[in-house]
Amino acid sequence: MIILDYNAIAIANIVVQKVAIDEDMIRHMILNSIRMYNKKFRDQYGQMVIANDSSNWRKDVFPQYKHSRKSNREASNIDWTEVFRIINLVFEEIGDNLPYKTVRVTGCEADDVIGALVERTQEFGKHDEVMIVSADKDFIQLQRYNNVRQFSPMTKKFIEHPDPAEYLFEHILKGDSGDGVPNVLSPDNTFSDSIRQSPMTKKKIDSYRVPADQLPEVMGEEIYRNYCRNKRMIDLTQTPANLIEEINKTYEESKPAHQSKVLNYLIKKRCKMLIECAGEFL
Repeated sequence: MIILDYNAIAIANIVVQKVAIDEDMIRHMILNSIRMYNKKFRDQYGQMVIANDSSNWRKDVFPQYKHSRKSNREASNIDWTEVFRIINLVFEEIGDNLPYKTVRVTGCEADDVIGALVERTQEFGKHDEVMIVSADKDFIQLQRYNNVRQFSPMTKKFIEHPDPAEYLFEHILKGDSGDGVPNVLSPDNTFSDSIRQSPMTKKKIDSYRVPADQLPEVMGEEIYRNYCRNKRMIDLTQTPANLIEEINKTYEESKPAHQSKVLNYLIKKRCKMLIECAGEFL
């Protein structure tokens, strides 16, 4: 199984390559990325699944989650309303015209979808090899399973870590500034109110290397509360069970378009450069 982090790949190309906000150009860029990764990995990893974001359950639990994203986009000179209109339109087109399963579930990030799909492969008889195509290092935690690898579209390299469990533990302790999650020594409103974080030193991290049931005593009430906050935001095993069920249902019910639709779609959308290599979408 190839799992593509759709929104992240689409947005990264627009920002990094400075693609003009033009529907045809963005469609071509997205489709070309899909073609490229399908061709690169299909022989070893099989069917591609395209995971997309919807609304986010994490913001209900922790309102400061990704707090700065909105203000940063408002301050940029990119028309994000138009960008999201186009990439959502293309996502629907992919579901209708390309031979891939597409999964988007209300309340879930693509992270939740990818985490749930990886967990499916751990079930008896489903131990498929998985290639996650995303630059997001949050997925290192999924490398605890020996059938999972990750490729970064940003660096064009595989993302690997010798100890995924250790990476996840430190990630929870340090937080994730990009997602508005402070380290465990700092309060919820650290980023939203521009408060300086308390330093998370190696010595402090090492002091928390104790069995999980001892963490409340070692950390103390406030820090352990923040640890639980961060674990809920970062650890993909924390996705609510009802959403996991909905992801699995959506995946099972998703029907890839017949291969015969690919060429007609590319012709209709005037993707001239892609028409010549239409077979690489199959």
